[in-house]
Amino acid sequence: MSQLAVRPLSAQLQAAAIKELNEVPERVAADIEALRTWIQQQPHLRARDDDQFLLSFLRGCKFSLEKAKSKIDKFYTLRTKYPEFFTINDVDEKKVRELINTGILVYLPTPLNENGPRIAVVTLGTYSADNYSIEDVARTLDGIQEIFMLEDDYAVVYGITTIVDVKKGSTAHLMQMSPSSMKKMTVFSEEALPFRTKATHFINIPSGFEVFFNVLKPMLSKKQQKRLSLHGNKLDKLYEHIPLKYLPKEYGGENGSIAEGIAELNQKLDAYREYFKTNAQYGTEEKLRPGKPLDFDQIFGVQGSFRKLEVD
Repeated sequence: MSQLAVRPLSAQLQAAAIKELNEVPERVAADIEALRTWIQQQPHLRARDDDQFLLSFLRGCKFSLEKAKSKIDKFYTLRTKYPEFFTINDVDEKKVRELINTGILVYLPTPLNENGPRIAVVTLGTYSADNYSIEDVARTLDGIQEIFMLEDDYAVVYGITTIVDVKKGSTAHLMQMSPSSMKKMTVFSEEALPFRTKATHFINIPSGFEVFFNVLKPMLSKKQQKRLSLHGNKLDKLYEHIPLKYLPKEYGGENGSIAEGIAELNQKLDAYREYFKTNAQYGTEEKLRPGKPLDFDQIFGVQGSFRKLEVD
């Protein structure tokens, strides 16, 4: 078996991967090869099979081969079915760059507590709802996430803690987030991406956003519902989970700045230009899928009540 083309982990990350992700270093090559062989045997699936890509899915699934197979299948199935939501083939797409330049999503340079989950900051409402659709937003976020899935070992091993600032959100932004679009995004995030969401903290919540949260929460798994925190305008509650020093300068912290995060993302997109172009050749063909075709209506059926959520 040829030598693996993967990044070596630091000693601390490797220890965490062994303890938390069930990684057995001596068996990684065989696990990757088993996943690659499975992909090659699927008549309906055209997927990347390079070592680092497959290893990200294995780590994201705690080395459960069956879960990794399911995530890779859904990763490409949902992209093929809903390319307007989940697929970027051109990093120079005007709306993608414009949305990134608004600071809609940045990853902070220092992980939580120095060696922990990667911290992401999502700022809702940075863009005009008249000029950008929820599909534009979802596609942009997915492109950023794919890059970090491939190259951020802290995000893959320790997971991601997300801060969602909704201070700039308006009724127009809220209206874009239909139950259908929210369901697509939550299913893709939980069932197709190889990230483990450690926590999601909503801050600067204006009145009127209860409807959004009440639609969102039932769509999440029970595990993710428990990891969702609403802090209203009480940032001291956020500091109990993320100390101030780990927030960006715009929030009074020491962990880089939104502007620096934007510049970094633009550089990464430039570096991944050819990678995203080749994404066009990957996907699924449902008529070739062995067994029963996927029932998308069942997958994206939206249920849930509009119960009042507690905001601390």
